Amino acid sequence: MRSASPYSPVCEDRPRLRRAGQVSNRCSVRVPWGTGATLVGVQAESQLPLPAELPLVDEPAGTDVDLKTQIIRFTLTGGLSAIVDYGIYSFLLNLIGLPVSVAKSISFIAGTTTAYLINRRWTFQAPPSRARFIAVVILYAVTFAVQVGINQVLYATLPGDWWRQPLAFVIAQGTATVINFVVQRLVIFKLGV
Repeated sequence: MRSASPYSPVCEDRPRLRRAGQVSNRCSVRVPWGTGATLVGVQAESQLPLPAELPLVDEPAGTDVDLKTQIIRFTLTGGLSAIVDYGIYSFLLNLIGLPVSVAKSISFIAGTTTAYLINRRWTFQAPPSRARFIAVVILYAVTFAVQVGINQVLYATLPGDWWRQPLAFVIAQGTATVINFVVQRLVIFKLGV
């Protein structure tokens, strides 16, 4: 006769997939890290923290996310979008040889598109809306002019050292980021349409 396991199963009633009313739950056995336990036919997990997950569906909850969480999510999203923006900008400027303002314009569009899609779904958790999309396009047109303008002026006036491009980018990006967060939080993602 087999003895009972000292490790009891843990079932998480946490929806992992929400499509057409289906809900999938996960059950596993938690095994303390480093015990060397082997369980046949059972998914064993260590007690290491799980990575953050992006939501798979849009949930109407734009006001349910507190300010601190929104700032953290906006910063993480902004970091990813800045990598997209700066990577494309550097590629187009340094490898392709496009003029500064053209390279920055193209990279800005790629970076802000990335930011909008993630911020709408994850940071502010807002449902799709034509009015909101139009408001974001107007906001991005304003921040486009601000960011490309600041970048162009700084790039032209700073000494031609190695730090000119990243410094101009960071100052322009930082200015646009502050404008974007304030307007998106206080106006755009508060729209009820």
